[in-house]
Amino acid sequence: MKKLLVSGAGGFVGARIMTQLAGRYELCAFPKGMLAAADEQTVADWVRREQPDVIVHTAALSDTGYSEKHPDESYRANVLLPCWMAAAAQKSGARLVAFSSDQVYTGLTEHGPFDEDIPLSPANVYGRHKQEMEQRVLDILPDAVLLRAAWMYDLPGYGLPIRGNFLLNLLTAAMRQETLRFSARDYRGITYVREAVERLTQAMELPGGVYNFGSENDCDMVTTARRACALLDIHPVIETADWPRSLLMDGGRFRAAAGVGFDDTLTGVQRCLRDYGLLK
Repeated sequence: MKKLLVSGAGGFVGARIMTQLAGRYELCAFPKGMLAAADEQTVADWVRREQPDVIVHTAALSDTGYSEKHPDESYRANVLLPCWMAAAAQKSGARLVAFSSDQVYTGLTEHGPFDEDIPLSPANVYGRHKQEMEQRVLDILPDAVLLRAAWMYDLPGYGLPIRGNFLLNLLTAAMRQETLRFSARDYRGITYVREAVERLTQAMELPGGVYNFGSENDCDMVTTARRACALLDIHPVIETADWPRSLLMDGGRFRAAAGVGFDDTLTGVQRCLRDYGLLK
């Protein structure tokens, strides 16, 4: 049984790894709060102590607005810490699977979907730091697997941490009779987090490199939101905005290498609703 060392094990993705993959892997984690103050040596010492086969690095400072206002904190969390993980993995012989983000595609003016090799010019601090992280980690550890994750969602349950996300935001707005705004020129895939955790089992076997990791989508965010509301039979007020962005990702590299892909965005929503008994 392979041993996985998970960073961010108390977070949105990490906590689901710890429950969903239990029994299939030997799971261990960095102690809660340790990485907020750790230096490179502390990371290396813990990896040497645990001797994992794979380090799954999910910890990040993922609030794009906060990163914009606190770039030094973002740089430490989103560039330096993953580099320390890569150096520790290189010394210990462990594999590294680390999460990047679809935010690296901000700043592109094309519609997409984008493959992993398109030249990038991220328009926000978080995206720029994730791009730098990818480059520096692969310089340290060429066989590292870097996953450009799409926006993920889940519903409350199983005693796991939850945060604002696409599906939960729709349900909350309907319950509170609030208005949501989406742009008819905003395009992105949105991923059911439990499918992403399941796909980690394939990601750990991939050749080193960068992979788009998440659901594809064939429509704008206004249409996506309205289709999801129809599945839920809810009726929040959805206002149409008109600002452009595309974070659409081409998942072909992952599908070809892993032999399996992700559900498209709407099919993923349907899977989530069935899991929670909200759709037959």
